[in-house]
Amino acid sequence: MSESVRADKWLWAVRFFKTRGVAAEMCEAGKVRRAGHELKPATALRAGDVLELPFAEGPGTRVVRVCGLIERRVAAPEARLCYEETTDPSVFEEQRLWHEARRDAPRGRPTKKDRRDMGRIRGFWE
Repeated sequence: MSESVRADKWLWAVRFFKTRGVAAEMCEAGKVRRAGHELKPATALRAGDVLELPFAEGPGTRVVRVCGLIERRVAAPEARLCYEETTDPSVFEEQRLWHEARRDAPRGRPTKKDRRDMGRIRGFWE
């Protein structure tokens, strides 16, 4: 195991982002931070670094401490051993509520039944 790993490789390997390209884009956009400073994709990470990064989907920022350095993507249980989650639990609750709201939101064009229900609410079908 090496003493340091590129930030984009590590973020992808521990499964915070689906592809290494997305991890690099998040670094380039200034969304991944270490000690308040934005990271570039090629920045070297070392064990003990504390990172702030956005959730891949939804609001909020998670805080993790680098425990192990890996360059290749591994199974999720092995990846979890390479970082320690120090995020405030309220952030995960906010994330859960956001996902529930998205799931319950209507999608696309209303169906005939939806239009009838809307008509009943507005008083057209009574």
